[in-house]
Amino acid sequence: MNDSIYLSIQNSPRFKELVRKREKFAWILSAIMLGLYSAFILLIAYGPHILGAKISPESSITWGIPIGVGLILSAFVLTGIYVKRANGEFDDLNRLILQEAKQ
Repeated sequence: MNDSIYLSIQNSPRFKELVRKREKFAWILSAIMLGLYSAFILLIAYGPHILGAKISPESSITWGIPIGVGLILSAFVLTGIYVKRANGEFDDLNRLILQEAKQ
């Protein structure tokens, strides 16, 4: 591709829309993960008795383990949500942008 194609893509309203949507979505997911992680750290700092409490009197597992595993799983879920949208809406917009640039 030559410079004129790159410039036409960069100046395309669809490209600007794609960049805006992708950045906004990434920031939202990042804020959710940051909020979850911050809540976990604050729980460690100010509520260790909650994390150290046993799930049941007979169990040796405390609430900290499933909460920590849940935090890790939430990162996978948020990544999956991003990938699903990226492979759908974002790829469709990308395809349209490339088609317009080749014309």
